[in-house]
Amino acid sequence: MDIFDVKDIDPMLISERVDPYDDEESIFELKFDGIRCIAYIDNQTTDLRNKRNMMLLPRFPELELLHEGCRHKCILDGELIVLVNGKPDFYEVQRRTILTDPFKMQLAYKKHPANFVTYDILYYKDKQVTNLPLIERKKLLDEVISESDILSKSRYVETDGIAIYNFAEANSLEGVVGKKKSSLYWLGKRSKDWKKIKVLKEEDFICIGYMFNKNSMTTLILAKYDDKDDLIITNHVSLGVSISKLKQHGMKISDCPIDSLTGYAEATWIEPMVCTIEYMPSEKEGFRQPVFKEVRDDKSPRECRIKEDDT
Repeated sequence: MDIFDVKDIDPMLISERVDPYDDEESIFELKFDGIRCIAYIDNQTTDLRNKRNMMLLPRFPELELLHEGCRHKCILDGELIVLVNGKPDFYEVQRRTILTDPFKMQLAYKKHPANFVTYDILYYKDKQVTNLPLIERKKLLDEVISESDILSKSRYVETDGIAIYNFAEANSLEGVVGKKKSSLYWLGKRSKDWKKIKVLKEEDFICIGYMFNKNSMTTLILAKYDDKDDLIITNHVSLGVSISKLKQHGMKISDCPIDSLTGYAEATWIEPMVCTIEYMPSEKEGFRQPVFKEVRDDKSPRECRIKEDDT
């Protein structure tokens, strides 16, 4: 079976998230905030698909000539990104994926054209190369790719994972991926040879209640005090939430602590508890992919206040 002809590849995935680290046996690359894609390239055509094998060129027609930047027939693994003010903007990519009107699509890609950043090669000329070590695949990638406005190669550093993480953090980028130089590419598998190092922040909020979602997940209602000493709902979090953890810290059912509140008819209110939330900073939302981390018994709810840069 030729994987180029079948065109149904599940990319290799990362098995764990870790803290920044250095490793002489690894390379480190910036983690781009976009859509993971597989590109099937021959001399005359480009076929670009996401992890669910959906064809993306109808939504990103500016990438239909990726093959002009490739010297040989190949399959590339990489990230489809859209730069806004010089940084990958996930929300712009997401918005583009749901556009169907040709005129609006044209306006979108003329204003913020997409780019495919490739960091791996799975097929070279007429054969699969997933059984080669990563560092050898990187050499093939250098041989194949001729960079352009729509096609680029992911740069990497050896050994110094902490330094590149500090760069990502300082520039508000998503994070870093560390990869063993010797790692093979296992289609559709999660590998401990690749590790994700995400730029995350922690912040304390007041948990004032919870709700059950349609998918049976529990969502905590988060709040802070404003400068008038009023309690204001600021965010919600579902990932990592466990009512049993709250009960272990003395959770008690209470009345709604906010007057004239609408939209929370199904909520169960509790006495305010301080909890720490881990999240990805976002220039647009400020709070992305939040995860409940812990309850803080050592901090008073009155200490959780909205700062000027939170508004």
